[in-house]
Amino acid sequence: MTTHYDPPTTGHGAAADWGPPPTAPPRGPQAGEPRQPFVRRLWRGRPEDPRWVRPALLGLLATTLVLYVYNLSASGYANSFYSAAVQAGSRSWKAFFFGSLDAGNAITVDKPPASLWPMELSVRVFGLDSWAILAPEVLMGVATVAVVYAAVRRRFSPVAGLTAGAVLALTPVAALMFRFNNPDAMLALLMSVACYLVVRGLEDGRTKWLVWAGVAIGFAFLAKTLQAFLILPALAVVYAVCAPVPLRKRFGQLAAATLALVVSGGWWVAVVELWPASSRPYIGGSQNNSFLELTFGYNGLGRLNGEETGSVGGGGGGAGGSGMWGETGWDRMFNSEIGGQISWLLPAALILLVAGLVATRKARRTSVTRASFLVWGGSLLMTTVVFSYMAGIFHQYYTVALAPYLAAVVGMGAGLLWERRRQPWASIALAASVVAAAAWGYVLLNRTPDYLPWLKWLVLVGGLTAALGLVFAGRISRRLALGAAAVGLVAALAGPTAYTLSTLQEGHTGSIVTAGPAGASVMGGRGGGPGGGMRGGFGGGMPGGQGQRNQQGQQGNGFPGGGFGGGTPTQPGQQGQRNGNGFGFPGGRTGEGGMGGAGGVGGLLNGASVSSEAEKLLAEDASKYTWVAASVGSQNAAGYQLATGDPVMAIGGFNGTDPSPTPAQFKKYVEEGRIHYFIAGGGMGGGGNGGTASQISSWVQSTFKKVTVGSATFYDLTRKASD
Repeated sequence: MTTHYDPPTTGHGAAADWGPPPTAPPRGPQAGEPRQPFVRRLWRGRPEDPRWVRPALLGLLATTLVLYVYNLSASGYANSFYSAAVQAGSRSWKAFFFGSLDAGNAITVDKPPASLWPMELSVRVFGLDSWAILAPEVLMGVATVAVVYAAVRRRFSPVAGLTAGAVLALTPVAALMFRFNNPDAMLALLMSVACYLVVRGLEDGRTKWLVWAGVAIGFAFLAKTLQAFLILPALAVVYAVCAPVPLRKRFGQLAAATLALVVSGGWWVAVVELWPASSRPYIGGSQNNSFLELTFGYNGLGRLNGEETGSVGGGGGGAGGSGMWGETGWDRMFNSEIGGQISWLLPAALILLVAGLVATRKARRTSVTRASFLVWGGSLLMTTVVFSYMAGIFHQYYTVALAPYLAAVVGMGAGLLWERRRQPWASIALAASVVAAAAWGYVLLNRTPDYLPWLKWLVLVGGLTAALGLVFAGRISRRLALGAAAVGLVAALAGPTAYTLSTLQEGHTGSIVTAGPAGASVMGGRGGGPGGGMRGGFGGGMPGGQGQRNQQGQQGNGFPGGGFGGGTPTQPGQQGQRNGNGFGFPGGRTGEGGMGGAGGVGGLLNGASVSSEAEKLLAEDASKYTWVAASVGSQNAAGYQLATGDPVMAIGGFNGTDPSPTPAQFKKYVEEGRIHYFIAGGGMGGGGNGGTASQISSWVQSTFKKVTVGSATFYDLTRKASD
């Protein structure tokens, strides 16, 4: 088979400034050539590259690593929900396999366990602390930057690859989620790997690349279920149309990739579904103890249409709809809830994507340059459209999935237009992308007028000045053109860089976190909603509701354990704090997004704050019990489990609405002496007065002896109230 590659795209100064795109894969050692030492090859990189290329890449990766590990421990256990599962998996291999929230294996988290496995292995080696939990996420972030660089550099130029890597590293939501323990870091890495592998397959038509892409997406499914499939239509269509092999073989390769996806993602599902339900933990988030029901319901179609059984509420439900999770519509990625997280360079990326497709419109069907735009650009568009219109649960940090696609499109588009800058349309398109980035950066910065007020003007003026120079980039000296390009890049990245530095200087805890300075992401609509909006969590109450914090730790606004609001602990036993400025960027804060009142009660968004007296109480005879305590809601249970190191049963799962355990099962556990205490208060509370959690709570309170430790209330399940 003859492999076809695009001819080099050259222009004035292309080789000197950017380096020509490769006409073949990187050359390995030839027969008879001595093999260079590994360290030398690592530092030198490709033989055909200028000597500065590999050191620049290593510098980018090292800088990303340093930035992402800075102040890492400020987030403590980050999302206590997942940290408790990590703690459980580091103690029990059964909990490790199933993704159980506790080592007693009562219930799992509401996701597959793959994203937990690296953290659990780290904790097994280094012990339970913030670094052991979050360092694997940082490494995934650095790896994602490397993958995006490699994908862009392979077809375009070193500077294009470095630009793409820098854009990704400095995207605020990326800096947030590659330092946080939600599943999104692994998802972003694996989806980037899948796109890279598909482009490799489009280069030479070899089946192995497509099969490995299927494996990557299959494991991404084990990180965050059906979100991994959002880009499948784009990848499949591009390969089916553009691959350099006969049509019949293309479909055979796609079938092989599909099989690889099913095997790599389905083996765990098959084991769980075939495992006797009586000897495995309950599948958290499901209503009938089925992972398939969880996948296609609460974590699948329910996210799209808002019909999420067991959820805390639906969404807007259509274009322009407004609901608990914000407004839907074509401009959702740009509104006040989302814009500052991801959209800084989104207008520029869309311009560059169109320009890249126009530039390659006359290329042969098998053009890898055009196919690269279609793979990364198609993934960007597919994910953006789904996020914009999904009516179910949607959080701002989900948009980290867009960051690798956006970064790759920016790098590829800027590189290609720079090479063709002597053509008037290309220089104008390049200038237009800089104007779009500067103008939109001004708008986003203007939404937080007290945050570095001078920066928005620097971005706008710098961007417009650079754009003027880029319009004439093909007719002015190379030095002036490079200067204009450098000013344009600085202007485009200044806003997201500032937001990223503000993100790095502070800790983030809870289930709903956002990047940037305080006030940068207001939940509840384009201008903020009733109840004060949201910042990193239900800071001012549920959108459209009062949501005041109940300082007595009693039921408020329908949420046991207190209303939404206030700070949350970064570690058990600590109160969340708002910190001062760091890096000179105002607006920092820690302990965001918690729910809970006093008395050590946690809630929906973060774990409980546990006193030393409560820890001492639960430690008594802990080895005699499978669970030292039980509590409604996973977050409340997580706080106590992380504080004590012993299993705590989460009644009702994350929301307190899962029918697990049933009242009969719970009574049996108590009769068998497997649970010591019941913790009063807790999470959502079982979906109403007739819910499982409510029934259990009522039975406990009427049957067993109440024990008060400080402001926290427990019920001793080994002592009747009449004793």
